[in-house]
Amino acid sequence: MPLVAGVDSSTQSCKVVIRDAETGALLRHGSAPHPAGTEVHPDAWWDALQSAVAAAGGLDDVAAISVGGQQHGMVCLDASGAVVRPALLWNDTRSAASAAALIRDAGGGSDSAGRQHWAAATGTVPVASITATKLRWLAENEPEHAARTAAVCLPHDWLSWRLAGFGPGSGAEGLAALRTDRSDASGTGYWSPRTGTYLDDVLASTLGHVPVLPQVLGTLASDFSTPGGALIGPGAGDNAAAALGVAAGVGDLVVSIGTSGTVFAVAGEATSDSSGLVAGFADATGHYLPLACTLNASRVLDATAALLSVSLPRLSELALSAAPGAGGLTFVPYFEGERTPNLPDATGSLHGMTLQNFTPENLARAAVEGVVCSLADGLRALTDLGVEAGRIILVGGGARSAAAQEVAASIFGLPVEVPEPGEYVADGAARQAAGVLLGDFPAWKSATATTITGVPAPEVLERYRAVAGREI
Repeated sequence: MPLVAGVDSSTQSCKVVIRDAETGALLRHGSAPHPAGTEVHPDAWWDALQSAVAAAGGLDDVAAISVGGQQHGMVCLDASGAVVRPALLWNDTRSAASAAALIRDAGGGSDSAGRQHWAAATGTVPVASITATKLRWLAENEPEHAARTAAVCLPHDWLSWRLAGFGPGSGAEGLAALRTDRSDASGTGYWSPRTGTYLDDVLASTLGHVPVLPQVLGTLASDFSTPGGALIGPGAGDNAAAALGVAAGVGDLVVSIGTSGTVFAVAGEATSDSSGLVAGFADATGHYLPLACTLNASRVLDATAALLSVSLPRLSELALSAAPGAGGLTFVPYFEGERTPNLPDATGSLHGMTLQNFTPENLARAAVEGVVCSLADGLRALTDLGVEAGRIILVGGGARSAAAQEVAASIFGLPVEVPEPGEYVADGAARQAAGVLLGDFPAWKSATATTITGVPAPEVLERYRAVAGREI
């Protein structure tokens, strides 16, 4: 009975699952927290991984391991393999001006032409989350760090590299051993999903030189292992790993309510959206993963629960006790800026308050509706590109809320499948590790899913869009 390990190194924590490679049966698991913030030293991820692995009973009996990780994070290494500066994470918006400059430069001063250029070249129009924008920010604001940067990789690349025994002091040989996969590479802004190649000109115009970059492995390739002999898979970006974890196929659409909110589909063809709302990522199986992302999801619910001094389950109960529309309250959840729409400096707001409707129940309902309506904007951006949803799968920590499930079915106007709670990113990474070991992705038994239906509430979404539109 060969065993495999899957890792989810997310913004908030590291989770490890150990599963049977052939059946997918969960045998043990562990987790450890990450520090808060949008700028984190990668050593914190490594420490958390060690703690999570120990809590999961170690890796001595594991035959293969893969890492799923938060996308876009900028990890810069010097010539010795040491980290140059703390990593800028996907949700760090300081490079918003750099993103705008990259668009303007590519279009010869024309924003429209620049967006078309980037959409054609990488499938993604630069926003603050994209790695290339962070490299430009680094070159403009910390030129000494940019000059020291000999290699650039992503969070999951760096952890896989450390698992293989590399790290500070590895030198040129170690940097040459960096590996990544197509899903995570497609979120950098300097790799093309259509051609499968790095774009050296983008690196030269952002960082100022072309650093060593991770080799992009095939979907089930592995050419290095842990010191204990476990094969290390190519890994994946967190959304691509989650798609593997819920066994999403072409035609499926996944909505995730996590730290960020994401709406993505598995598609057979690459997409290109010059509006910038949809990122044309690759997935971890050879297909594509057009994706719209919001910066504000479960933490909005956390903040609302804290304000009301209630638990998250109680927040859900309060929301369900209020009528759809929350008595006229409209909650725009742009607490930390926003990516869909691209408003990095925006703030949240609450509209329509009266003495009659300003109740805990309506506030709870408005918060849930605001988060789901923002995700509905992401869904519309996908369907505007011709992406069709055969089914909607709702995942993420926030998806455990009964209120979020009911509101999602109502706002989307479609039945919503909710798999039983699980660590979908870690599970997807484990499934990839099993594929590396067995030669193909195993058809593990799907988790039990509940189908939620709701009464369509188009008026709630229309009011939200009218209010949010006034703020743009």
